[in-house]
Amino acid sequence: MLWRLLASAIGVLLLFAGPFGAQAQPAAAPPPVAAFGQLPTISDIAVSPDGQHWAGLIGTPTGTQIQVRRTSDGELIAVTGAEKSKLRAIQWVGNGHLVITITTTGRVIDLADTSKREWTMLMALDLNGDRRWRQLLGNLENAMNVSAGPAVSLVIDGEPVLVVPVIRFVEHVGALSLAQVRMKTGAARVTDVGNPETVDWLVGSNGRPAARADYEPGTGLWTLHARQGDRMVKVHAEKALVDLPNLVSFGRDAGTALLSRKVDGEWSDYLVTLATGAMSGPEASLAGNEVLIDRASRTVIGTRSTSLEAETYTMFDPVDQRLLRGLVKAFPGEVVRLESWSDDRQVLIVSVEGAENGASLFLINRAKGTADALALRYAGLPPDLIAPVTTLTYKAADGPAIPAYLTLPRGRPAKGLPLIVLAHGGPASRDMPGFDWWAQALASRGYAVLQPQFRGSSGFGSAHLEAGFGEWGRKMQSDLSDGVRHLVAAGTVDKGRVCIVGASYGGYAAMAGVTLETGVYRCASAVAGVSDLRRMLGSDARDAGTSRSASVRYWQRFMGAKGPSDDSIDAWSPARLAHKVMVPLQLIHGKDDTVVPIAQSRMMLDAMKAAGKAVDWLEMAGEDHWLSRPATRIAMLEAQIAFLNTHNPPN
Repeated sequence: MLWRLLASAIGVLLLFAGPFGAQAQPAAAPPPVAAFGQLPTISDIAVSPDGQHWAGLIGTPTGTQIQVRRTSDGELIAVTGAEKSKLRAIQWVGNGHLVITITTTGRVIDLADTSKREWTMLMALDLNGDRRWRQLLGNLENAMNVSAGPAVSLVIDGEPVLVVPVIRFVEHVGALSLAQVRMKTGAARVTDVGNPETVDWLVGSNGRPAARADYEPGTGLWTLHARQGDRMVKVHAEKALVDLPNLVSFGRDAGTALLSRKVDGEWSDYLVTLATGAMSGPEASLAGNEVLIDRASRTVIGTRSTSLEAETYTMFDPVDQRLLRGLVKAFPGEVVRLESWSDDRQVLIVSVEGAENGASLFLINRAKGTADALALRYAGLPPDLIAPVTTLTYKAADGPAIPAYLTLPRGRPAKGLPLIVLAHGGPASRDMPGFDWWAQALASRGYAVLQPQFRGSSGFGSAHLEAGFGEWGRKMQSDLSDGVRHLVAAGTVDKGRVCIVGASYGGYAAMAGVTLETGVYRCASAVAGVSDLRRMLGSDARDAGTSRSASVRYWQRFMGAKGPSDDSIDAWSPARLAHKVMVPLQLIHGKDDTVVPIAQSRMMLDAMKAAGKAVDWLEMAGEDHWLSRPATRIAMLEAQIAFLNTHNPPN
């Protein structure tokens, strides 16, 4: 394999010119924990519309930098360090402008709600100008200088334009509105003002809204308005107390809007003709977990579906479909994902994850007929250091099938292993096929890692998701321990050497595992977990300004609660059951968490102390819900692995 090292003044990116598996060698020792906790070498990557360049968010030991490189030879065009910023995404506006999304945690004193929130801001770089980053949206009148949703990149009459959802105030009341930013000058102005009930916009290739969605929380009325001439006309309305329709995109053409709706218990895709309001569907050709959008026309060009084992693409263009089919064949047994592509889809970047290539990125040039290895996702983790991942399905005690991922430590027979149950967040979320940095870190230390997709998880059909309604802390929890029993019966793991960890809902599941269940786990480590369900509902109602919000109703449905004051859910709240903890418990939480406030972990800490129980505590300054900073992500892993090594030694 030919290794090419391209160094910048700020950081280093390793580029390869061959398959990553070609030089795999047996490793004598596991890599350091920091190799897994470090931010990905490339966390987000985007090909320019003309395919001449790619831009990426490059992880460094202290943060992230932005690099721009030529696709033809990898030549470094521009690089900028952003060590103290939390960079979330990068996008092109035309071929000469980059926009990055940055978030920061803070309070806005002038707002009625002064609680700490995660605010999104945009920075722009003109590659053909002075190449100095400047903040966008700073000159808007009566509007916050933050983005309130995904921005749309357009080229209108040859000029690059960014359309950004913003919060504009009318008589001190905020409304989701649209602003246009002229990239050459940075000038921004609000073009379309919503109302207090506006929740979404659909922006056309001309920069004007083609549709708008409104929602009234109290009644649950969701309405769709379409542009007809110079007016926005209501074309559809339906009641949705919890499962709101989603205005996804345009359909196969700009004359239709794609709606995801729950009808007769199933989520399906429907098309609305904007000119008349006529609705058709469900549309079988759009079935999938996600639709793929053409950057220029803003229309759907294909779908992506994610099963337990792989991702499957259906492209409407037969040439595109043949390319995707060829890519899958080129990487047998590995997970192939489309990351970005040029407007003509001649240049693509794909991620490949599996035994042969580890976690890597490839640059595809259809005109040249080449597929070049671009970079490892995680520097220092070549394929021979990646633990093998398998899939399995086991039966829950009451019969349902529970899909799961099992990561096994390298070099050890799959017999009598120590086990870590890693519960995902959400709960209406899922783990994905391929590389998982947390599971890999634990497996590198000698543990088998089970990731159950318990009932209530998304991505496995409506029936599996809805089976979790009212089962928070109940069958959603026993699904995890049923997975333990399955592996014990198979002889894969040692019954007496099992611990449970997780973050967010997974953090709740870790605490619940040692309060609601006994005799299954010998220790638990909860990261950013919910410990008191009633207080969570009350906090959510206060944030929403009403207990009748869709968000509060959503959580009540999972918890089986009648309302925020329903004390019946105290029976499933670990902070109210701390006296039942008989094994070591670790609590880890970021101080700047705006999703699950650190107060939730502090309540469990106080309850443990009041019950005379010892607890291992780590409070991470400056960290949010997503472990966005490399230093604190590494600190979390190191603290957790040290805790597990003490209370559930792998050897």
